[in-house]
Amino acid sequence: MGKTSQNLGIGIDLGTTYSCVAVWKSDRVEIIVNDQGNRTTPSYVAFTDTQRMVGEAAKNRAALNPTNTNTLWPFKIIASVDDKPMIVVNYKSEEKHFLPEEISSMVLSKMRETAEAYLGSTVKNAVITVPALKQRMLWKSILNLYARWRNLTAS
Repeated sequence: MGKTSQNLGIGIDLGTTYSCVAVWKSDRVEIIVNDQGNRTTPSYVAFTDTQRMVGEAAKNRAALNPTNTNTLWPFKIIASVDDKPMIVVNYKSEEKHFLPEEISSMVLSKMRETAEAYLGSTVKNAVITVPALKQRMLWKSILNLYARWRNLTAS
């Protein structure tokens, strides 16, 4: 992504089951298709011994790898040091612990990558919507993680 598209903002609908991303372009909203040609992306994250998958790839892997995919409830939950829930997965042959907002941040990152591939430029601005069921504190945590990720990956 050589150029930065500061005039184009994207909108991300972070759903509990599916997510989508859109851009305001040519006086209208364009829903951006993902790498599979779909306008929605499954809000799934899966972990294997070799990789982390987000979206279609993670959903397709869920039946073969249920305990390492964030779908329904086959994964293990533990309490963190400060008593927050942590999702336990095996990733690259190691047990890893993730906060729910870290998993959501991975889906947001996938949606940003989808928009950047479509636009051919770096995206710096986004409006993000979440389901009413998401708690305010969780949402603040997701935004903080995403902002940190954005600052780390901005070039």
